[in-house]
Amino acid sequence: MALLDLMFKRWPFVALFASAAMLAVAHAFQAFGFAPCHLCLKEREVYWAAIGISAIAIAAELTRYRAPAPRIASLLLAVVFAYGTYLAAFHAGAEWKWWPAPVTCSSAGPVNMAQLKALLAGAKTFQGPACDQAPWVFLGLSMAGWNCLISAALVGLSLTAAARKETAR
Repeated sequence: MALLDLMFKRWPFVALFASAAMLAVAHAFQAFGFAPCHLCLKEREVYWAAIGISAIAIAAELTRYRAPAPRIASLLLAVVFAYGTYLAAFHAGAEWKWWPAPVTCSSAGPVNMAQLKALLAGAKTFQGPACDQAPWVFLGLSMAGWNCLISAALVGLSLTAAARKETAR
């Protein structure tokens, strides 16, 4: 229980670490050949925003605004992670063909060397991976599905941190 209390007292630090870890995992998948689609890149923006909010809250703890900073940051983080949950759920739904993916997500297939050479030679268009095709699935969930679950958990944890009566010191 003491570890949970510490986690909620220092939620901006934990949220910053969790967001950085999610970005690190996304970039690791990319390094292993899983190119991000348009929606994947949008989902990453959520974590960058969360890092920014967390960093501001951590800096605010060094000022006279230290008392309200963690609660305000936790509420903002809950909103940001809720948007991330929506975005990831939308992406997963597009992968399951429950609804169409945005037009910006269409692809003609995997990228090959000829397409890359054409792009370097000045070609005007380049089609990335399709958002409605899950390139990796684990336990029945794609990366977007796992992101949805993790983002939803981060919403709950952010709201719990905001609801705490104690403030971080």
